[in-house]
Amino acid sequence: MTGELLTLLLTALALGLLGGGHCIGMCGGLMGAMSLAIPEEQRRGWRLWKILLGYNVGRLSSYTLAGALFGSLGWLLRDLGLDLALRIFAGFLLIAMGLYLANWWSGLTRIEKLGAGLWRHLQPHARRLMPVSSAPQAFVLGSLWGWLPCGLVYSTLIWAGSQGSTALSAGLMLAFGLGTLPTLMATGLAARQLMGLLRRRAVRVTAALSVMLFGLWTLAMPFMRLLGSAHAH
Repeated sequence: MTGELLTLLLTALALGLLGGGHCIGMCGGLMGAMSLAIPEEQRRGWRLWKILLGYNVGRLSSYTLAGALFGSLGWLLRDLGLDLALRIFAGFLLIAMGLYLANWWSGLTRIEKLGAGLWRHLQPHARRLMPVSSAPQAFVLGSLWGWLPCGLVYSTLIWAGSQGSTALSAGLMLAFGLGTLPTLMATGLAARQLMGLLRRRAVRVTAALSVMLFGLWTLAMPFMRLLGSAHAH
């Protein structure tokens, strides 16, 4: 079980890190706008980093909360005897995410429409928090930012929720959020080097295949356990 838990956490971390290109496309502009909304006297040194950290800690808090909520729903479904269905769904979702990371199929972005209604209600509140002049204010704005419609986040959230555990699903979403941090926090040359690495075809395909293999393993595991139980009897 410990090995499986570690694999799940590393998968979530990898999804966040390797989805960096998507993060820049979806949130890079927003991050830039929020940075420009910081008063000029705050836009340097530790003051700037405190506000940037506030944004991202708020965002990760929302991811973790959403993971806990979806994990509770997954637990309820498992309690209703839908373990096998959830596991199969999680496996197929991981395969779809691998296809997305390799740029072979972008169908996951269609689920962004699911959160459009919620974001329409949150967006006015986010605008009222700008310009940002303190870390607590940045934290609140980041907490709202965490609900921005994003196919990668939603897919990871559904996968995390399918584990059927409130704590585990929250932990997986936290790990995913930590994976997105390097891309959204990096600046200047570091950002260019990181994005250059993440955009290398070999890196993306290797990561995508790893996620897809884990998806296949997720699909196969319930059947392997059933076979093992049958042989034991």
